[in-house]
Amino acid sequence: MGTQNLPDNFYEKVKPCLHRRIGRELRLARRVLDFGCGPCELVEYLADAYHQKIAGVDVSSGSFPAHRRSRSGRRFRCIRQDAARLSAMAEESVDAVVTVCALHEMDRPDAILAKAREVLRPGGEILAVDFPRGSLAQRLWNEDYYSPSEVERMMTQAGFTDVRVRTIERGQLIWATGYRPSGDGRKE
Repeated sequence: MGTQNLPDNFYEKVKPCLHRRIGRELRLARRVLDFGCGPCELVEYLADAYHQKIAGVDVSSGSFPAHRRSRSGRRFRCIRQDAARLSAMAEESVDAVVTVCALHEMDRPDAILAKAREVLRPGGEILAVDFPRGSLAQRLWNEDYYSPSEVERMMTQAGFTDVRVRTIERGQLIWATGYRPSGDGRKE
């Protein structure tokens, strides 16, 4: 299917489904970081739906919500910091790191992926969701995106194992997962 057959509001329409899909993928993670969280929508959703201890990290706090509680009253954190230089959780490890539609925006995605590996507990999961090259997003916003094979290569070079990359939502999003190797440094 060509991108010309997709409505311009395609991504807004699939966002609720995407949040649920991410929630199912990360449902067993107790502690989660969202790198490039923007307005913390996914952070709030995961805190509410899965009762996770979650923090969003973004270089810009302009879109952070004023109140850091989900609809059900669960607290969540929004941290204004470059994820590659994250120091706010230096002593903690997390079970999962997610980045949604942000990898292409980052100046040094390799540094972001390295930081994700560093903060994950051994066996912890990374989930990267982004627009692929040639997607509707590229037609709408004329930005540069990675191909699925480039995302796979970056994640493998960052030291993640069992890296799996595919496209979802009619080929309009990359869904990439990987894991920090067990027995790799920090205690679980």
